[in-house]
Amino acid sequence: MKAGVTGVGHLGYHHARIMKVLADEVMIHDTDPVRLQKVSEELGIQAAGSIEELVEWADALDVSCTTSAHYEVVQTALNSGVPVLVEKPIAATVEQGAEMVETADEKGLVLAVGHIERFNPAMIAVRDAIQKPIFMEGHRLAGFSVRATDVSVVMDLMIHDIDIVLWKAASPVAEIHASGVPVLTETVDICNARILFENGAVANLTASRISAEPKRKLRFFQKHGYVSVDFAAREVTALQLKGGSIVPVPVNVLESDALTAEIRSFLSAVADNTPVAVSGREGLKALTAAAAILEKSEKSILNLP
Repeated sequence: MKAGVTGVGHLGYHHARIMKVLADEVMIHDTDPVRLQKVSEELGIQAAGSIEELVEWADALDVSCTTSAHYEVVQTALNSGVPVLVEKPIAATVEQGAEMVETADEKGLVLAVGHIERFNPAMIAVRDAIQKPIFMEGHRLAGFSVRATDVSVVMDLMIHDIDIVLWKAASPVAEIHASGVPVLTETVDICNARILFENGAVANLTASRISAEPKRKLRFFQKHGYVSVDFAAREVTALQLKGGSIVPVPVNVLESDALTAEIRSFLSAVADNTPVAVSGREGLKALTAAAAILEKSEKSILNLP
């Protein structure tokens, strides 16, 4: 399979590096010609002079460019009959994401979204053990970096946990409450959101990119059970009620590389018609919830003294 990668910045570089191992042939593109040449020479991968050249050449496309460019690039690929893996969030706006999903459906093409925490070894180890959670609590905290300040902390960090709780709640969202504040940038840097689902489940999520200590944890409370997933340490704590006592549940976390698993899953979906881990429709649901959280957070800023 000939696989294209567009956007070879900090994250896209690793997409290209892994794709070189998994695909038969690889070609890359970036709007920065200096960066494109550097990565091409360093990884020994041929470079495309334009996105049109890349799409015409590729059997599948990995879109790792900036979020603002997702819509145009993905639509170009899909309308040319090329299946796509696009990094999270699926698009810059809900409307763009909806159009992308519609195009993929019309063309009968794979559209996968790179919500990488689905492939975290700790999450894989307990994904089947998390059944009908009643309450979910997440903390995703990071130190400040200028790399992703073009988007809010909701779209940069919280969306990881939004995707997971939507997936495990397996119920439509009934209501969302959120508040957030800008501290170091012009957009929301720290946010707390409460998501209520139609089945009665609740998720309480906090995301910050101005924290002294990093943290990436989600906790799931369900009838007679508790699961805590540490995405950073790739560790799991699981407890259950058994015979009137709370006892630990042994969990075996197998070491693996999440990004490799994500890309391999996409290539398998294209080559063998296997289901994608995160479909375009699921990516759109995560974006829709994130957009609602961001809107409510921005409104809460207006009430600040």
